[in-house]
Amino acid sequence: MTDTITLRAATPDEIPALLALWARAAKGASITDDEAGVAALLARDPECLIVATPVGDPATVVGTVIAGWDGWRCHLYRLAVDPDHRRQGIGAALLAAAEERFAALGGRRADAMVLDDNALGHRTWQAAGYHPEPRWSRWVKPLPA
Repeated sequence: MTDTITLRAATPDEIPALLALWARAAKGASITDDEAGVAALLARDPECLIVATPVGDPATVVGTVIAGWDGWRCHLYRLAVDPDHRRQGIGAALLAAAEERFAALGGRRADAMVLDDNALGHRTWQAAGYHPEPRWSRWVKPLPA
């Protein structure tokens, strides 16, 4: 892990900053990319949203990953690094922290949501040892609010 960042769980008061980071750093948006969605996530599992902040500047979030554990599977979402802080090992450090969380919880395999047209994301995930699973496709259905 890089010695220029601190990794920790996100806090509810950081939700606006998280949404702003995702808007400028992540490719695509989700129907849950809003204050209510992130607040529900943090209420359900306060440790699942890992943030990276510069050492000495804990109020500035420069990276995130959601490391969700449902008791059976390990799911990774919203790996995002601020464009001004890329190529410094932040994404790799976030993934390592997520994998450590999963191992501590008893997880045995992690899966990641990666958009098909996100070439930059593909390189990041491949460098971390992830690969597409050709046998499965994700099927989705938006639920009524």
